[in-house]
Amino acid sequence: MDLKATIKTYFQEHSDEIRSKVIELTKEMCAQKTVNVVSEKLSEHPYLKIRGEEYRVAEIVKREMDKIGIPYDEFARMEGRPNVIGTIGKDNSGKRLLMPAHMDIVPAGEGWDTDPYEVVEKDGLLIGRGTLDNKGPLASIIAAVDVLKKLKIDEELEGQLMIAALADEEAEDPDGIDYGIGYLMEEKLIAPTYSIIPDIGENMKSIDIAEKGRTVFKITAIGKQAHGSTPERGINAVYMMAKLVNEIEKLKFDYKVHPVLGHPSLNLGEIHGGAAPNIVPGTCVIYIDIRSVPGMTKEGVIAQLKGCAGMVKDGKFNIEVMSWNEPHAIDPKNEVVDTIQANTREVLGFVPEPIGQGGGTYAKTLNLKGVMAVGWGPGDDNAFHVANEYVEIQQLVDFALLTCLCAIDLLH
Repeated sequence: MDLKATIKTYFQEHSDEIRSKVIELTKEMCAQKTVNVVSEKLSEHPYLKIRGEEYRVAEIVKREMDKIGIPYDEFARMEGRPNVIGTIGKDNSGKRLLMPAHMDIVPAGEGWDTDPYEVVEKDGLLIGRGTLDNKGPLASIIAAVDVLKKLKIDEELEGQLMIAALADEEAEDPDGIDYGIGYLMEEKLIAPTYSIIPDIGENMKSIDIAEKGRTVFKITAIGKQAHGSTPERGINAVYMMAKLVNEIEKLKFDYKVHPVLGHPSLNLGEIHGGAAPNIVPGTCVIYIDIRSVPGMTKEGVIAQLKGCAGMVKDGKFNIEVMSWNEPHAIDPKNEVVDTIQANTREVLGFVPEPIGQGGGTYAKTLNLKGVMAVGWGPGDDNAFHVANEYVEIQQLVDFALLTCLCAIDLLH
């Protein structure tokens, strides 16, 4: 029995049925306002009782898994923020392919032409918050497993395919507590061999094999408050910070250019200082975002920032690390990349190229834990986190087919 030929024939003969399933499931999940923001912004979203409220989508996912006949587990660090892991196939080979998609979304924001939570089907697109990031791809994965079960191909898999609907991808609270993939890996609740994360866009033409690290620093200039009419009695923290910013702008990192990720970057994204025009500001705070490449360390970056601070005469600064994660990169010559490239060439007529990116996905967490994980999936990368977010319906259907084919190659 040629499993892959059977899959392709089924998709050809049942394309309308699969398309309808993906559309309806995406619409239903996107109607759920599973908005994830940091705790301090929760009050701006009165429809939320807790961050994310991923349970709303999890109930839909569990219903679908029950209908299809997929056994699943539910893991939650806190009530209302579950992770649902369905599993098919045998565990004879010891190989497990994790296909994760997150259930949380960013806020809708302004500028929409339609209600962001009522998905509109137009010109071959699904338009709405979460259609691409990440509920549309989640619908594709569920549709793929539905086909594998109907054709009893799950019984032919020597390894296990893990379908994961996860919490807590879009916002990291300052407390650093993770309720999604980080929690699952920390507690050893899942142990995948491979993972394909459909969360980078690029219209399936790129495979994310490397991601820069991200560090957010809070730097406080400490001056002395005084009346604005007698500035000589105080120490103006804004002036002090201005001198430091000038030094930071000239900063050249110690690093080696990475063949995929290239150079690190630094962005000064926030500045706060002063209470009123007639008060000499006693403090001034900046937040900077640094994206690092392999070989750079947190300690090394801190040392360079302290060097900048030391260049400011009579300057007094406090440097805090608000968050830190490492860069990662894997060898592009591996079985997951090979499988994706071969099947995409056969189905879509092009070969996705390995890339690196400055942002972060589940791939980083998984790779740093020893899982061979890559980012690859449907959608235009310019459609993430914007008004009128969209995804091509045909790409979701194609991704469902390719999910089946890749699972067979990696697990049969």
